[in-house]
Amino acid sequence: MEAHPGTRLWLPPLALAGCVRGVMLRDTRGRSLDALQRENYFPATPLVSLFWWAEGGSEWLATPGFSTPPAEPCHAPVLFAGPFTLPTHTRNPGEVSAFKLLMLPDAFAALTDVAPDRHVNRVVDAREVLPPDWCDWAASLGAAADDATRLRLLEGFLLPRWQALGAQRPGQRYAAWTEALAVRAATSAAGRSLRQLERRIKAWAGLPLRELRAVSRAEAAFYAVAAAEGRPGFNWADIAAETDYADQSHLCRETRRLTGFSPEELRRRIRAEEAFWAYRLWR
Repeated sequence: MEAHPGTRLWLPPLALAGCVRGVMLRDTRGRSLDALQRENYFPATPLVSLFWWAEGGSEWLATPGFSTPPAEPCHAPVLFAGPFTLPTHTRNPGEVSAFKLLMLPDAFAALTDVAPDRHVNRVVDAREVLPPDWCDWAASLGAAADDATRLRLLEGFLLPRWQALGAQRPGQRYAAWTEALAVRAATSAAGRSLRQLERRIKAWAGLPLRELRAVSRAEAAFYAVAAAEGRPGFNWADIAAETDYADQSHLCRETRRLTGFSPEELRRRIRAEEAFWAYRLWR
């Protein structure tokens, strides 16, 4: 199954690559999706996000093995989500038009002074978290007439602020970013014990280094599977060996923890089911 034209991924220009991972745009208006097709599966992620609903909304589902819905659902013009250590399962009650900005947590922290480790597994009204100038920008983006305008506003706001920091990070893959964090932690300031390094990385990224490396392996496996589709002799043991897992069982355990599914079930459902649109965007 290919992504529908109403579901798109915007990747940032090189100058923002160390700040923004991407923007996911989802528009199901006029598609007459049934209840199962309006479900959404998202993996665990070290990223932080801001998301806007131009139309519609979402219900957070209580599914075993997935993140736990909050006691009180949060409804706001703009929502902020911290890093998530478990996958998430949601459903749209009806048609939606949504815009989701994904940012690297250390970049977001540097730009806003908001500590990502205080918001792990949380979704809140963005106005409770963002500085005043960010709140004004978020409101203007939410009021924009279309996605093209929103993307221009996004780039126009973030690019000068990111450049003013003089900060750059490597590439678009988690592995490069994770290792850059580790090097940065090891070479910054006083105190270089293992405990101090881990504490510094968690403060910057919201998650411990071992969790970031687990996500890096999972991403590498995801792309390895995409590259191997149709290849004679494809098997999960090869994928595990290629992507730094101890063995196939290690790959299966981590995949289930981060996505809620075994590798083979995830592979099959990404190919066949509308609800896995977020995975297909990145292939």
